[in-house]
Amino acid sequence: MTGHTISRWAAMAASAACVVFLAGCGTSGATGDAAVATRPFVDAQHRTVDIPVAAKHVVALSEPTIDATFALGMSPVGITAGRGQQDAPGYLADRLDGVPIVATVGAVDLEKVAALHPDLIVLDETTSAKEELDELSAIAPTIVTARLKADWRQAFLTAADALGKSAEGRSTLDDLDNDIAATKSRLGSNAGASVSVVRWQNGRPAAVGQGAGPVGQTIAALGLTRPRDQQGEGPGHSVPVSLEMLNTIDADWIFFGTLGDRASGEAALVDAHKLQVFDQLGGVRANHVAVVAGSAWNTTGGPLAARSVLGDLSATLTDNT
Repeated sequence: MTGHTISRWAAMAASAACVVFLAGCGTSGATGDAAVATRPFVDAQHRTVDIPVAAKHVVALSEPTIDATFALGMSPVGITAGRGQQDAPGYLADRLDGVPIVATVGAVDLEKVAALHPDLIVLDETTSAKEELDELSAIAPTIVTARLKADWRQAFLTAADALGKSAEGRSTLDDLDNDIAATKSRLGSNAGASVSVVRWQNGRPAAVGQGAGPVGQTIAALGLTRPRDQQGEGPGHSVPVSLEMLNTIDADWIFFGTLGDRASGEAALVDAHKLQVFDQLGGVRANHVAVVAGSAWNTTGGPLAARSVLGDLSATLTDNT
């Protein structure tokens, strides 16, 4: 942007913020009207931000915060596109019909955000929007719910607190844990099995879901194991695997997908089968390759992503005992 454009944008954003908050501009605490009352909130970057006591028009600029709003029974007024996707995160698509896309993981459209007149903007450090906190804060109170690689459960609880739904957040995680325990009890002969999580893209595999995110934590909570190279925290969101090292993705069960839907995963599996080294993997020879809709498995999401992953694990591993 030119200096003139930036100045014009800052003035427009500040004006939009005051229109949204009306008397709430400069108002603190819950002494005013409940619709505009604010409270101080300390976010994951230790920033103290005055946020609405009861936010109604929330823009969620990261996959975990989109997941959180829906898991808590809310619907954001604007969202980011899913990782590697043009539209909403695939596993949430049925919930997001008509919600405008105002960002991607790599960029945020400030004018589109301002046009939605949000009263709260939530994001985390998985998105480049973290670099534009000042500009976003000129539009509406903006909080960062989690640092990069933070515990996803704590990130969810922070988002729940910001949205005024702390009790619902704790209950959501309790319900998830109960369902994980129930699934674990039904694994039968697959109890303790090794599970590999593979994204196939451009003819090459990458290992995903490492660490203690929704994927890795759900697998671990079921008592399942990972191949040696998928244990521990990965160096990034995904770890490319060379075809010469394809044996490192082998496991009792291989959960296989792309960044897209199950159909794109099926097409990618056809390509993978063209490689002799792939067909030699033990999990492949045992016909233990489960194709999944990859968006939930590749996201940094929250409880809804974990539930989607749990559903795939349950359908595959408890039906083969």
